[in-house]
Order: sequence, then structure tokens, then C-alpha cells
Amino acid sequence: MKGRISKIGSYAISSSIKDHHQQPCISCTTFNILAPIYKRLSPKDQSIRESDNRAYWMGRNHRIIDWLLYERSSIICLQEFWVGNEELVSLYEKRLGDAGYLCYKLGRTNNRGDGLLTAVHKDYFRVVNSRDLLFNDCGDRVAQLLHVELVPPYSQYESHQQVLIVNTHLLFPHDSTLSIVRLQQVYKILQYVESYQKEVNLSPMPIMLCGDWNGSKRGHVYKFLRSQGFVSSYDTAHRYTDSDAHKWVSHRNHRGNICAVDFIWLLNPNRYRKLLKTSWSEAVFGMFRYLLRRASLTAEDAFAFLKTDNDGDYITFMGFCETLRQLNLTGHCNGLTTKEIKDLWTQADIDGNGLVDYKEFQQRIWNQNWSEQRDVEDGEAKGSKEQTVGFSVKNAVLFPPEVEKGRWPENYSLSDHARLTVVFSPIRMPCSQLVS
Repeated sequence: MKGRISKIGSYAISSSIKDHHQQPCISCTTFNILAPIYKRLSPKDQSIRESDNRAYWMGRNHRIIDWLLYERSSIICLQEFWVGNEELVSLYEKRLGDAGYLCYKLGRTNNRGDGLLTAVHKDYFRVVNSRDLLFNDCGDRVAQLLHVELVPPYSQYESHQQVLIVNTHLLFPHDSTLSIVRLQQVYKILQYVESYQKEVNLSPMPIMLCGDWNGSKRGHVYKFLRSQGFVSSYDTAHRYTDSDAHKWVSHRNHRGNICAVDFIWLLNPNRYRKLLKTSWSEAVFGMFRYLLRRASLTAEDAFAFLKTDNDGDYITFMGFCETLRQLNLTGHCNGLTTKEIKDLWTQADIDGNGLVDYKEFQQRIWNQNWSEQRDVEDGEAKGSKEQTVGFSVKNAVLFPPEVEKGRWPENYSLSDHARLTVVFSPIRMPCSQLVS
């Protein structure tokens, strides 16, 4: 093992990541490992893929597993896992299984060839349940949900300390029409998590969303998750704000652009959360507003644009639908559904009279003066003294280390993504409730 690791590179893993095994902490690694069916071997001939050369893909994946076993994270979430190749699947299941991991794999729909692998270590977790989520959309994307329970000594506060873990890989934004699809994918994940919690009557517990989100801190997906109370674990560890968009990167995409797209999101039980449907409406209206402002429209111009089907001082549902169509948010297989459009209209029509006047337009669409989420102070959760267990972020490290400075090293060959590992420590905290 050490011999192979030394050949991968001279980079050092942070000692605080390696040493967490001596403390009552858990760690999580997310890594898009670049499926061999997508990895191009020749810049001149794009048709030559690594999947055509067994020695290449086998050697690279052995090195990836070497690193994963060296770090020995409690949770491993992999994307672009080549589920269509039985030899590679057996390689991961054998080596990770021998090291004490329980492995769960899920291929994308329509036999796309790649998918997800989620592994949890038996020394840290007992798996209560696992669920597969198929988006059944134009990108054939999927997500995995694992409901796990910490085992002693890592469950230091109570005997049934539980966590929900999600692993996913969102659609790449090839063009602007796919932005709404990516929001829908996150919405489906959060809806599924919410319905699962109700189905099994779960007490408040931490939720981790891991994976390749294919979007930056400036994007609508990022803002949507933040509005639901999630925090980026890496940014929390390094005390970066939402506006620190260029502090780090994690991916060099097929267009040659470098960007930060790999996240481990954490939602603790002490977060006030907006109703999910409210956050969803805010996110879509944010995209709506962005498109109108990109066309250099003022608030008055935008209001006039929406009410083109009448001469009054109001927007009708038909005018609203027509504007969504003109902005390319509906009318195609990737667009908003009829139900989603009606939900948006209900949110915009505050007084429920079937029309949206200028005041409602300003409040719900243009300025979006909706309630904000915030942390709960000790004992503040609406008078409740009920306590639960969450996680604090102790440390977070990206590999290779150059990406933490916003640079992409040319000599890095494990993947076109960086590997993100975060260390969490269990802490006591008060419960929260949803706010509208």
C-alpha cells in the first residue's frame, strides 16, 4: 500500500484528517472518479477512450482505491462509477469490502454505463435502510439515500444516533435550458428525504448531501440548498462566505474550465428551515428574475412584459405562463411541469384573487422579500428544550492541494475532479422547526 501511494504523488494528506480515527469523529469523502467510458486519452482523437485500454483504467482505479483505503473515511461517495463493467465493480467491492466497507451501487437509468457507489465503514455505522432515487429525466440521473446509525464509541451522546446520507451527481449545464432540470433534481432529492423522514417517523437528525453538483457557488442550486439551511462543509471549515466563489476549485471540465462543483452539504437539526415548497418557488423565481435582468429589464419593464395579455395593472395566469414559455422555462421536455407552474403561481398570488398586482410582483418575484433561515440559539427553538445530536465541521481537505488555491495541477491524473474529505464531530444541539 505505502509503495503504491508514494507513486501517486508527493502530496501529503492533512494530519488532522488522518488522525481523526483516534478521536470520536467521523469523516466523509466525495469523489467523481471519471468513468473510463468518458475519459479521453487523446486530445486529437476524441473517440479514443480509456475504456478501450484495460491496463490504463485498471491501473488508475487501483490507485484511486489505494488513496481511499489510505484515508479510510467513514463514508465514501463516488460518482461516475463504471457500473457497466463487472470487473471494475468486483474490484471495488472486493477491496473496499475486505477493508470493512459496506458497498451500495446504483446505475443511471437507460443503461448509461456509469452511476454511483456509496460505501460506509462497519466500524462506524450500522445501515438502517437504503433507498434508490431515480429522477427519470433527460439526464438519466439518480441519487442514493442511506439511513445509518453510529456505533460506539462514535455514538457518544446516545445509543441510536442516526444520519441520512445522500450521494448524487447532477446534470451538467450544457445549455441554459438545463438549469431548471438541475433545480428539479435537487428538489426531488429534498422531497424524497422529507417524505422518507415522515414515512419512518424519524426524529430530527443530521443530513449530508454529497456529490458532484455540476454548479458553482454562484448558481441557483447552491442558493436553493442554502435557503434550506444546508451549509457547504468545506467552506465552513475554511470560514469562507457565500461570496468567496474563487477561493477553491474541484473540477476541470471537458471545456477546459476550472470550477468548484464538488460539495458535502450538511444540514443540522438546529437549523430553522423554510418550507420546501417555499424555497423551491424562491429558487425558480430567482432564475426567472435572472433571465429578465439579463435582458436589461427594470422592475417596471419586467412587470409590463408579464402583463402583455391585458391592459390592466395586473398579471394573469395566462400571461405568467406565456412569459415562462418565452424564457424557455416551459414548453419542452426539460421545462417546468404543469403542477410546478401552478405552485409558483400560488406563491406569487399572495391574496389568492387570481391576479398578481405590482406589489405582489415586487414582493414575490422581483425583490423576493421572503423569510430567512437562521441558526437556533440554545433553548430558543420555539420554547422547546428538546435536544438532539448534530455535527460540527472540524476540518476539510481537497486533493490535490493546488485546488485549494484555485489552481489545477497539470500533473494530476487520478480524475478530472478533486477529492474532498471532511471530518465531523458529534455535538449536542437543540431541535428546530420549519418556518413558512
